[in-house]
Amino acid sequence: MNQKDLDPTASPLAAFGTQLRRSRRAKNLTQGELGKLMNYSDTLISYVERAERNPPRHFAVRADQVLETGGTLELMWWHLSRDSLTDGFPEFAKLEAKAVEMRLFEVTLVPGILQTEAYARALVRTSIDYGNTTPAQAEERIAFRMARQQVLQRDPALHLFAVLDESCLRRVVAEPQVMAAQLTHLLRLAQKPNIVLQVAPFARATRMPFSRSIRLLNLPGHRRIGYTETPQRGSLERDPEKVTAWRRDYDRLQVEALAQADSLEMIRTVREDYLHDHRCHDERHLAQEQLQQRRRRLHRGRIRIARPRPRP
Repeated sequence: MNQKDLDPTASPLAAFGTQLRRSRRAKNLTQGELGKLMNYSDTLISYVERAERNPPRHFAVRADQVLETGGTLELMWWHLSRDSLTDGFPEFAKLEAKAVEMRLFEVTLVPGILQTEAYARALVRTSIDYGNTTPAQAEERIAFRMARQQVLQRDPALHLFAVLDESCLRRVVAEPQVMAAQLTHLLRLAQKPNIVLQVAPFARATRMPFSRSIRLLNLPGHRRIGYTETPQRGSLERDPEKVTAWRRDYDRLQVEALAQADSLEMIRTVREDYLHDHRCHDERHLAQEQLQQRRRRLHRGRIRIARPRPRP
């Protein structure tokens, strides 16, 4: 097969093809051997490596499994299909997949990398209701968020330091049981050795150095990248001085936030509030059903008195 060299910066498809070829060669596989393992033709492998054909999503997923890339190719595939994503975010996600460490601060919502699927669905459902997203785009966003979470499971796993504003826990975006399950998910993640989770309480809001969401990535080769976004678009920060300043501010943020033990205790407390709301809702629903059943029984058991027929 033709093995033309690609410039990975030329396009997202060229970057995908280059990464596929590098990963295949790292496993000492020919295009034909990789095709057999993936159940795709070597012709398609060649087309994709030469950036001459867009692969389907399953192609990227299967390539990740066979080549053991930790989900990198699927994330790059989403970069090819970027219509459903915030401008600037695909570039960040591509770097996130390669990162050794990430530090994040989130202001209003549980960040995507820590979301349950039910919580993510509640968020995109609201976006659909307001007409900001189509159902097809919503499904793409959900699948993309779930795919990004693979960086926490890969070997070696991404080291994540996350500080969530208290509003992330208390902002109700779904039914109480969905919110409680999301907080349970956070508690489980916090038990992993590669994840440190803290909460920035309302009481210390004036001492927080950031007023919007922030991400700091440590990449191989000691490179550091920052990322932040508005509702319209995201932007990468590569300037070393600015990234260093953000890093210092993040160190201060971690000091001002609750320690992890106290943070987890707050999460448990808020979760209990949601569980209580869920129980109350169930009890009200049960009481209403029982009332309706009693009324139906009374109606069925009511004595009917025959009315006299009028005389002809």
